[in-house]
Amino acid sequence: MTVVVHEFDWPDRVVVGTVGRPGERTFYLQTRLGERTTSVVLEKQQSAVLADMVEQLLDDLATDPSHPLTVPRDIPPELVDDEPVDQPVEPLFRTGPMRLGWDPRTLQVVVEAFPLDETALDETTDDEDEAAPGPDEDEPREVLVVRMPVGTARAFVRRTRAVVDAGRPTCSRCGEPIDPDGHVCGPFAGA
Repeated sequence: MTVVVHEFDWPDRVVVGTVGRPGERTFYLQTRLGERTTSVVLEKQQSAVLADMVEQLLDDLATDPSHPLTVPRDIPPELVDDEPVDQPVEPLFRTGPMRLGWDPRTLQVVVEAFPLDETALDETTDDEDEAAPGPDEDEPREVLVVRMPVGTARAFVRRTRAVVDAGRPTCSRCGEPIDPDGHVCGPFAGA
């Protein structure tokens, strides 16, 4: 099976952004190189975990005395990106598994996003006579690969956290999001 790789090496822009109002937002990982823009759908939690993991990777590199590159703790002002995602947003796929890595040849953070296998989630069968999927059927059909330098990665972390935090406020009692239409506190409902 052929895997389509959507690769962005040294992108002009790589951001997590949203479309929609808090409580109904769709999160996107969007990257642009020249005239080419690619977006994939993320869950809010995936976005938050991705930011945490990228920051941990950068912090590990910054404290590694054998690492040949100085990893900045501050974000250069020219790398700050607070603009909305590019429109129209036409996602390639809904993201399932992701991988994070470091390319020592180019000194870049590498993010790989794979499609969520929604057919596996939808298939519920008790028929044991059906053939098991072959090994090629378990492989992703496409992947988004984004390589970004460390300064861009720091800016990516900050923006992603700001986007995640810009959602609905959290209830101090139950920790659940408070909807704009009201909130019934889970642990205290019916009390």
